[in-house]
Amino acid sequence: MSKIVHPYAHRLVVLRDWRSRWFQVSKKYKDFLKTDIFIREFLQKKLRGFYIGGVEIERRGKSMKLIIRTSRPGMLIGKSGEGIEKLKKDVAEEMKRKKIAMPEDFKIEVVESIVPDADANIIAYSIVEGLEKRLPFRRVLKQVIEKVMSSRIVSGIRIKLSGRLGGAEISRSEELKKGSIPLQTFRADVDFARERAHLPYGDLGIKVWIYKGEVFSKDKK
Repeated sequence: MSKIVHPYAHRLVVLRDWRSRWFQVSKKYKDFLKTDIFIREFLQKKLRGFYIGGVEIERRGKSMKLIIRTSRPGMLIGKSGEGIEKLKKDVAEEMKRKKIAMPEDFKIEVVESIVPDADANIIAYSIVEGLEKRLPFRRVLKQVIEKVMSSRIVSGIRIKLSGRLGGAEISRSEELKKGSIPLQTFRADVDFARERAHLPYGDLGIKVWIYKGEVFSKDKK
């Protein structure tokens, strides 16, 4: 029988690095894992609309650094770094409310996404934005596919929508694809993201796969 695996986890070590980079062989492992999950869920809700490509967490000793990838860093940083300071304060207050220990040295770094049209998370949110504006879903998908395929580094894209499409009484799924998506090839650089569009008649599930070509050892070096 076939098994479905996450395209990111499927390529860990081969092409991808871990999104949380730390290792602690002690009783704190459980606390660190709980903190990481909480921070990701909090930032996902807090930064909705900021075109976030991903959140990475690095720990060294008593310090912790959040690396946030976004296509619009100016929106997040704000005037003279006010946005970052406010975000740090909000994270600290929420951790205190949840009774989660705050690290002594806490930093947030914002990194600009070099090719936002090839980032599955950013593309998934742009679809959410179009659907929540009540635009026809087929038009939204076709516009996004044409926009993504115009990027030089993209070789294929696949988008799947599930739910009450067009406000229909019975939920269904619809899929559009252009180019190739080799999901089982380890050296294939496939980016994947899931999102939800909140509409008056229910949520729509969105899945995006973007294929950026094959990566060989000489390219990684």
